[in-house]
Amino acid sequence: MTPIKPRTMPGTMELLPADQIAFQQMLDTIRRAYERFAFLPIETPAMEFVDLLLTKSGGETEKQVYFAQSSGGRAKGEDPKLALRFDLTVPLARYVAEHEAKLTFPFRRYQMQRVYRGESAQKGRFREFYQCDADVVGKERLSIEYDAEIVALVAAVFRDLQVGDFEIRVNNRKVLAGFLASLGVTDPVARAAVLREVDKLDRVGVDRVAAALTSSPEPLLASAAADRLLNLVGIAGPGAAVVRQLSALGVDDDTYRTGVEELATVTESLPRYGVPDTCWGIHLAIARGLDYYTGTVYETLLRAHAEIGSVCSGGRYDDLAHYFTKSRLPGVGVSIGATRLFDQLQARGLLSGVGGGAADVVVLRFTPALAAECLAIGTELRTAGIPTEVLLEDWAPKKQLAWASQRGARYAVILGEDEHARGVVALKDLAKKAQEDVPRDRVTGHIQACADRTDSRR
Repeated sequence: MTPIKPRTMPGTMELLPADQIAFQQMLDTIRRAYERFAFLPIETPAMEFVDLLLTKSGGETEKQVYFAQSSGGRAKGEDPKLALRFDLTVPLARYVAEHEAKLTFPFRRYQMQRVYRGESAQKGRFREFYQCDADVVGKERLSIEYDAEIVALVAAVFRDLQVGDFEIRVNNRKVLAGFLASLGVTDPVARAAVLREVDKLDRVGVDRVAAALTSSPEPLLASAAADRLLNLVGIAGPGAAVVRQLSALGVDDDTYRTGVEELATVTESLPRYGVPDTCWGIHLAIARGLDYYTGTVYETLLRAHAEIGSVCSGGRYDDLAHYFTKSRLPGVGVSIGATRLFDQLQARGLLSGVGGGAADVVVLRFTPALAAECLAIGTELRTAGIPTEVLLEDWAPKKQLAWASQRGARYAVILGEDEHARGVVALKDLAKKAQEDVPRDRVTGHIQACADRTDSRR
């Protein structure tokens, strides 16, 4: 029989073990930051009912949905009743509405799971990828101060990831909506169309956005109005300075004034969270194309690698679950596309300090008769919480040492006849290529001390 060629579906990420460890370390770093802010973990099924999943989607989103159907249903010609989730927001809305009576509000949730989208196959676009979301959901109302806490959360995550300088860009869609209303754009559909063009500003530039706003036969804005809007969205800088500038424009619209007041609250709250001015600012061009954002919106960029685009985004929504419940459930949150972020960081060599092997220590037996003692050493190290692998092959010593280096471990514990006779083991630092004898009864404490010294120097 001719073997089937092994291959993976385009738009998926499959890693070798060392890279998978690095990816898991990134997820763990994000998880620890979320938990420090007391967000609670949830998971939802990969599949949702179609009628629930598509409540917030438009035609373009529906084209990217993977519908799920059993072979029996397909044979009967039935329409699919299930689909794979394309984000974690709609599942959250369903989850909160379904469990509303059992939850304590404000409900602080984080969720780190795979989502699925029918993206066209191209580099940097994934059909299966991890999203790491964190949201605060209130009941009937949610203080605007939570919007500042989300900025503090994002700052903590990217400090912990140690990927260089970053900038959290903050805006409020009420400012844009109110300004558009002052220009005569009050229809929600027309406003959403304008904001979608504004959201492209960083990618395509001012001239192309201006052309898209004013082009015939059905321009979204008159030329003078487009110029005023583009002048507004060009405003960016430290929070307090931008708030003063926006207040001084004298725009006569209640929604605009509310947006400016909310930006002022965020600006005043952030110092209390210890967020330095150097890692965030207000950028009026941040619009976020998704229609369900109603207030504060966020995007995060890596300053040295702005070409990557936003590595974390989100915002405030007035009513998360109005399709599923009569209760009003406002919320605010952010999402990190972890698969795309890892792919981009790895391509730029920004993950050199993470990854490695699953074992910190490998135990090598140079004499088969000492197999039992090698297993005992491995058990002692594991009991002390040190990830350890015992090689069970009777290879030549040179081959065992080569394997230990390839395995990615930091230390090799070597036990041969000579070491056993002297009551010691040889401990080899595989990174430094240095070796020393350690008394057999002190090997666990010695390795722990070495690890502590290494951690203190990081």
